[in-house]
Amino acid sequence: MKKLLLPVAAVVVLAASAFTYAITQDLKIKEGYAVKFSGSGANGVFKDLKGQVIFDENNPGTAKFDVTIDVKSINTGNGLKNSHAKGSKWFDAAKYPVIHFVSSKVTKTGAGYQAEGVLEMHGVKKPLIIPFTYAKQGTGGTFHGVFNVNRTDFGIGEPGGRVDDIFKLEVNVPVAQ
Repeated sequence: MKKLLLPVAAVVVLAASAFTYAITQDLKIKEGYAVKFSGSGANGVFKDLKGQVIFDENNPGTAKFDVTIDVKSINTGNGLKNSHAKGSKWFDAAKYPVIHFVSSKVTKTGAGYQAEGVLEMHGVKKPLIIPFTYAKQGTGGTFHGVFNVNRTDFGIGEPGGRVDDIFKLEVNVPVAQ
């Protein structure tokens, strides 16, 4: 009996590990994503988002987000504001070319999910929680999140003035296998 149990246990372990691998495959970020920011004095989008997305809506503990935004892709709809935002008084895109978020924990919430992690912007790393939803569509889906970031926490611009310190970010990211 023991001789029969060992091969059966091995097959179960191999099958389970193969299934686990299948549900934690990377999702590819599709075209049509949007990273919008809004506040008084400046509104716009970042047009270049890249990264690794691993997500299983039934097992969020296995999820991982490691994404970057190219600071030079900022678009406020005004060329002068774009140049100013990329300059040394604001984002300093030459010195700090990317905004980077890496999740450390993803959990299910009553309204969807939340990703806890570290946001690095302008050379400063801060913990951040991003609430989000996921709408499954075929073999992919769309992530949607709305959250606030205080630009002065990251040394971007001077506090106060004509531009809000706290900006609302809205992120929509379609993904596919």
